[in-house]
Amino acid sequence: MLEELKTFIAVVEYNNFTKAGEHLNLSQPTVSNHIKNLENYFEVTLINRSVKQKTIVITDSGYTLYKKAKEIINLFELTVMEVRNTSDSMKGSLKIGATFTIGEYILPKFLAIFSMKYPDIDVEIFIDNTLSVSSRLKDLTLDIGLIEGIAFSSNFTQKYFLQDKMVLTLPYKSYLNESNFSLKKLQNQKWIVREEGSGTREFTDMFLSNNEIIPKNIMVLASNHAIKEAIKNNLGISILSNLIVSENDKSNDLSVIELGPSYIRHFSYILPKNINSSKSTQVFLDEWLLYVSDNYVTVE
Repeated sequence: MLEELKTFIAVVEYNNFTKAGEHLNLSQPTVSNHIKNLENYFEVTLINRSVKQKTIVITDSGYTLYKKAKEIINLFELTVMEVRNTSDSMKGSLKIGATFTIGEYILPKFLAIFSMKYPDIDVEIFIDNTLSVSSRLKDLTLDIGLIEGIAFSSNFTQKYFLQDKMVLTLPYKSYLNESNFSLKKLQNQKWIVREEGSGTREFTDMFLSNNEIIPKNIMVLASNHAIKEAIKNNLGISILSNLIVSENDKSNDLSVIELGPSYIRHFSYILPKNINSSKSTQVFLDEWLLYVSDNYVTVE
């Protein structure tokens, strides 16, 4: 039954019998047989198949089984680890979702350390905005999410772990970067912002609204790197994480203006509520929290 459940999980996540078989190193007839066995056992249709369109649709019963199957497999793997007591030779797989600031500027250095310590844990990283990471975790296609902003869902356990200072970012020789700077100077300026669903965009919108700032126009870009490059080329100004604007940027191409303690946000991790995390997820989280506490300003 465990093998059938693993096969079913793969079919749901890949939304394709052939790709699921390739992932599990199983033939397509074997995948089909596993799904058929599950449907016979539960006496329900789990997947509707369209032969003509070569598509599949997961039924409501199928999604119910998928969520429970994830719990069962996670609990089984955790039990195996505890019974064998093989923490020094940890094996498993891990799917991590991270927002751009975390995924591009914090996670890579950590993963270099983590992978050396746990070489037998296969790690897959998905980097996107807060909304997308939250959506994938809700569907259980991720094991853990590392996000900026708030995950508005009762389906998650969310805990803050790191402070992130937001700074006004300008072209290096901008006239705004003067000793007598005031927020009033930000009226009628060209702004560059992240896309809807981004934690940085959420913070920027709040900043503009709270300070009654009306931009001259707004350019939307879907990556922090693209925003930095646009600012360097005098296309506008933005609010970015201080983690993104390196000392090299500040000395050559960009200027930053500190906005004060009121403009500090927090990063958090989110986990599916009421679902036992895998041993790999628990190990990752323990190592992650230790890493950020040693290298950054953490949340008390």
